[in-house]
Amino acid sequence: MASGASAVAEPGWLAARRERAAVLTGELGLPSFKGTPGWEFTELKGLELDAFERAAGNSPAPSDVLLEPPAGVPEGAVVMPLDEAASSDEYAPIVEEHFGKIVPRTDIDPFVARNEAEFAGGAFIYVPRGVRVEVPIAVTATVLAGEALNWRTMIVVEEGAEAEVWEQYLSAEPEGEGLLNTVVEIVVGENANLHYVCGQQLNDESWMFGTQRAEVGKHGSLDWAAIGFGGKNGKVRMETKLAGEGADAKVTGAYAGMGRQHLDFDTTQEHAAPHTTSDLAFRGVLQNRGSAVWRGMIKVDVGAQQTDAFQESRNLLLSKRAHADAIPGLEIEANDVRCTHAAAIAQIDRDQLFYLMSRGLPREAATRLVIEGFLQELVQRFAEGPVREVVGGALERRLDELLAA
Repeated sequence: MASGASAVAEPGWLAARRERAAVLTGELGLPSFKGTPGWEFTELKGLELDAFERAAGNSPAPSDVLLEPPAGVPEGAVVMPLDEAASSDEYAPIVEEHFGKIVPRTDIDPFVARNEAEFAGGAFIYVPRGVRVEVPIAVTATVLAGEALNWRTMIVVEEGAEAEVWEQYLSAEPEGEGLLNTVVEIVVGENANLHYVCGQQLNDESWMFGTQRAEVGKHGSLDWAAIGFGGKNGKVRMETKLAGEGADAKVTGAYAGMGRQHLDFDTTQEHAAPHTTSDLAFRGVLQNRGSAVWRGMIKVDVGAQQTDAFQESRNLLLSKRAHADAIPGLEIEANDVRCTHAAAIAQIDRDQLFYLMSRGLPREAATRLVIEGFLQELVQRFAEGPVREVVGGALERRLDELLAA
């Protein structure tokens, strides 16, 4: 793993952006679930952004770890704090080229504006042209109670390069209200390949907001896994743009809430070039009074002929008070495409339970087996290897917590 040059004064272009974003932060109010499109299912009552102290950067070790990558050093990649990369002679041009270009919502989104104005530390991951990184690159952002961490990640995988990046968001303590506000910008170059795993396991009193967007170049490939287990409330946007001809993206999401947790995922698969493919699948399991929203959009731009896109969301409710909303959508401006979607929300199938119990399994074991089967379909979307193992292990541990609740 290489490191960049020593930090120097922040460049003028970034200082100017911060200043402008700070002004916008003061002008943009929080979204209202009664009046802001996209926020109809997530109420932010009780959220006071200015009540949290601004975190200076990443915090001490977390109380628990969600993703444990295999041992080894990811040779060939550059991994360093984003603010240092922006100030370094060697990597500043790369940061400037992409910063705020992949996620340009500063003018309309108060969370993106605040992130741009206040981010500290963050992560810059750069894989040069043609480099193949054999070991996963691991990044952890940790939130302290009483603090707001504006975490920003930039991942640039250049033409013909290949890498796995595992990023996780955790709390430093098992209790105490904190706030995490993330922006993730991902660039997958022509013929490049990126596996990106992003897991969130904040404590149950914390807020989580995220705007994550990837652009995939010609014949590039993105395999994106998202895990959402923790947090009290919040919303995560996940957007993928297939920008180059022949680009491909697979997006896999898993969430599991309990207590009074509310999890909100808003996904977009934008096809901006012909002969592009995308495949999205989300699975959710909810216990107690947990609630979740998944809203997905397949967007096909003018000229993006021969697009092949699919999206689905399936939810399993373990209690009568659990609640889920699944809202797929299509916006198509080309006439030679194949775009399909599916959504389902159900409780555990009584016939399946009866069948298993009639074979001698106790109810608890039969229930667990049905849920494991539901989640296993998701795990099998990953090729055999570390990603499948870590996602499967994380789901197993979370299932233990849900069934004990």
